[in-house]
Amino acid sequence: MAIRVLIVDDQSLIRSGLRSVLEADDQFVVVGEAADGVEAVSATQEHQPDVVIMELRMPRIGGVEATIKLMRLESPPKVLALTTFNTDDLVIEALNAGASGFLLKDLRSEELVTAVRMVAMGGTVMSPEITAKLVSRAHARKPTSSSGLQEKIDSLKDGERAVLALIGAGYTNQRIAAELHLSLASVKTYASRMLTHLGLENRTQAAILAYQAGLAPGNQPRDGKN
Repeated sequence: MAIRVLIVDDQSLIRSGLRSVLEADDQFVVVGEAADGVEAVSATQEHQPDVVIMELRMPRIGGVEATIKLMRLESPPKVLALTTFNTDDLVIEALNAGASGFLLKDLRSEELVTAVRMVAMGGTVMSPEITAKLVSRAHARKPTSSSGLQEKIDSLKDGERAVLALIGAGYTNQRIAAELHLSLASVKTYASRMLTHLGLENRTQAAILAYQAGLAPGNQPRDGKN
């Protein structure tokens, strides 16, 4: 089944370019376009896309506020934030609003295709530049800056902590299962327990926390036996 995509950007040239890239691949169907956040909400309700590609800086209401509104819908889509602005605060705002990823507009066509596919599958996607900045900022923090939360992270079982770290790396459940040599059901169980233990609502919040806690890819527990 094709992935249904809505493109939201206040520049028609950008919308046309994104549409051309996606329509060149038969795994995607562009169901509509919107020029601002107000139109984005209306178009989402009308077309029921699987993924919304969302510019963050737009007239009327911006992409962050529009994303918040989309997350309140009965069947919210996945949101992939796409912008020319690379600021830490904007990244955190977008992800906290419910976006499943954040990419810069200088990405290559194949990167866009891969990102939309991954977000549609439930993964979290970040451009390398943004990932590097967030991880660097997380490592620069003192461990005592949020000791209560750090204690909760430290008390996670190995499998739960490993899943948290890989969610922070943007992995889908399927890829986490392959990476940790677990069944898909086990990954879902670990993820659910981890979210409950940390008081988080979704994978996006978990990804942010993983960055902020400095759980860089490659340093995770890998046995997942607990």
